[in-house]
Amino acid sequence: MELSEIVKGAFEKAFPGEDFGFVRVVPATDAKFGDYQCNDALKFAKKLKMNPREVGTKIAELLKGETVFEKVEVAGPGFLNLTVSTEWLNAQLLNISTSKHLNIPQSGTGKTVVIDYSSPNAAKQMHIGHIRSTVIGCAIDRIFRSLGYRVIADNHLGDWGTQFGILIKGYRECLTQEERDNLTVANLEKCYVLSAAKAKEEDGIWKEACKAELVKLQQGDADNLALWKKFIDISIGEFERMYRKLGVKFDTYRGESYYNDAMPGVVEKLQKAGMAEESEGALIVNLEAEKLGVAIVRKSDGGFNYTTSDLACVESRVAEYDPERIIYITDDRQNLHFKQFFCIAGKMGYTTKFVHIGFGLMSYQGKAISTREGNLIKLDDLLKEAKRRAYEIVKDRGGTEELAEQIGYGAVKYADLSHDPCTTIDFNWDKALALEGNSGPYLQYAYARVCSLLAKAGTDSQQLTASSFSISTASEKQLALQLLEFPGAVVRAAEAYKPSVLADYLFQTAQLYSSFYQNSPILKSEESVKNARLRLCALFGEVLKTGLGLLGIETPSHI
Repeated sequence: MELSEIVKGAFEKAFPGEDFGFVRVVPATDAKFGDYQCNDALKFAKKLKMNPREVGTKIAELLKGETVFEKVEVAGPGFLNLTVSTEWLNAQLLNISTSKHLNIPQSGTGKTVVIDYSSPNAAKQMHIGHIRSTVIGCAIDRIFRSLGYRVIADNHLGDWGTQFGILIKGYRECLTQEERDNLTVANLEKCYVLSAAKAKEEDGIWKEACKAELVKLQQGDADNLALWKKFIDISIGEFERMYRKLGVKFDTYRGESYYNDAMPGVVEKLQKAGMAEESEGALIVNLEAEKLGVAIVRKSDGGFNYTTSDLACVESRVAEYDPERIIYITDDRQNLHFKQFFCIAGKMGYTTKFVHIGFGLMSYQGKAISTREGNLIKLDDLLKEAKRRAYEIVKDRGGTEELAEQIGYGAVKYADLSHDPCTTIDFNWDKALALEGNSGPYLQYAYARVCSLLAKAGTDSQQLTASSFSISTASEKQLALQLLEFPGAVVRAAEAYKPSVLADYLFQTAQLYSSFYQNSPILKSEESVKNARLRLCALFGEVLKTGLGLLGIETPSHI
């Protein structure tokens, strides 16, 4: 039984007939306060019209009769300090070590979640600005799958719009024949930058020509449509190459263009519902009453924008997947758009839960990253440098290039995931590729040390399983209590939509393991002690491997 349930039972026994709802038991902030704490006596005292200390004392007396607790103390105005028994702790360690999912609750069973992330623009190389959405999205995807959810990972590509008029014009007039014959995303990006610059400089002539190419594309011109399809295919091929390096997989690639035919129907529905009104030739949804301003759903020239496209996308996703929630992972510059879009979707009758994870923008040298301005670092270059730096460290130990990739890419991912998504990041090479301290490689090395220790011990999995947990020292107990918190860390990360919660937990756990390893002899201990400690090490390794896997970080067994 969960400790929170046991403490709640004591409240219900002490005060029959009262509804206490959720009782919160949390790990103690300091070992001197015991192993766990509960401050709910203060919360319920007012309801019970009693002194909080009196409530706490009454609960403590009942809990002292529970075999789970070795000691129960009342502190301050009614805080409950709880020290668990060794027997209970050993039993819980056995339970988590033998469970199918390390006790991660399968609360998502039977529920579907759509996660919309990465979403690069076609015809552009991925750069460091794409890291955040991609790795945060992938981690949230993995975390929700671990909770039993059916997850649909959708890469909503930017594959339509004004940039394609610029691209088509640039393709025909800014590239050499050889570049057109051997077309790459780098070539496409080059012609986009050149064409966009000309659109700014040439008294509007080039700009108008770009618009004309876009109109032809929108009207289904065969040549422009063929070029557009060519650009998309080349772009997806390049994106897939980068995703393979990062270990990212999507269930669908559905760009903005996928919903083109559905957008007139969305506008029609908004009009029939009386939600859309005309304003200066455009159709808008007035959200002033919700303090969200005005959302344009059809422009004065008859075109549609992101709000209309996203509503069409919701219509499609709800019809196909019936999701319990849809999660969007974009930078926080789009906060207003998502608030407007979610509000309109709710008014249209959609009951799906909509979530926008608006992460802090990544900049470089204090400036916003821009392909048009050329202020960026290619993602490919970042990963190459990460691999190079890692290889310099492992090559003298016989490490392979594959190992260097695992370490280097792990460093890049963890450098982002260890930040709260809301924080802004100014890209720094050394921080992004950190191989020491609170870093991905530090955690990978901790796992490799466990594998090495178990190999030296010569203990197979059957022998470990046959061994009992036997917690006796303070460092063992600290580590054991921390390991039991793993399922809770996964749940908290999912609830907050913050992989950083899990990253923080893993780093803290690795530090406690290091302290345990230093203070508790293992291989030189007597057999029963050795085996018990080896099993604790093995559990730590399993928790670390699973947790890093949820962050999309590989765990090599040797570094």
